[in-house]
Amino acid sequence: MNRRLLLSAAVAVAATVAGGYTLMGRKSQDAAAPADAGDPVAALKQMKLPDLAGASHSLDGWKGQPIVVNFWATWCAPCVKEMPALDALQKKYPNVRFVGFGVDTAANMQKFVEKVQVSYPLWVIGAGAIDTLRKLGNPSGGLPFTIVFNADGSINRKILGEVQPDDLDRTLAALKA
Repeated sequence: MNRRLLLSAAVAVAATVAGGYTLMGRKSQDAAAPADAGDPVAALKQMKLPDLAGASHSLDGWKGQPIVVNFWATWCAPCVKEMPALDALQKKYPNVRFVGFGVDTAANMQKFVEKVQVSYPLWVIGAGAIDTLRKLGNPSGGLPFTIVFNADGSINRKILGEVQPDDLDRTLAALKA
């Protein structure tokens, strides 16, 4: 069974890469960081990413608010496993903005949310995000990867791997809105 899951994940990654990093019918450079990407955190905040309906968003729209950004993929078992905990924490902390950045295709994500729904928004960053993850301090580009931002825009912490709900709860309780 584990071999089948690994093979499925590898096929999904390969299909996404072979598909030319398209999202919602556009090449991934539409969602790329601005030309001045010397600061990877600033570049992340300025990225314009589509939601599952195709509307464009950026983290800059949430200035002055604490934010939890969770990088995930439909084929990533730990990502899927942590989603209910993230959803519960989002409901517990309405002053904290949560968003899931899908390192996947919009089509895969749309099929996924028919089965697993969350109350926080999901934006499509696509498979090209691995380079972004590395620039943000995740050298392996592994998933899931979560970044907690303070209300002033600074990084409070980074979590590589599945979040531990009690640990993240303590972090969020200490954030100032």
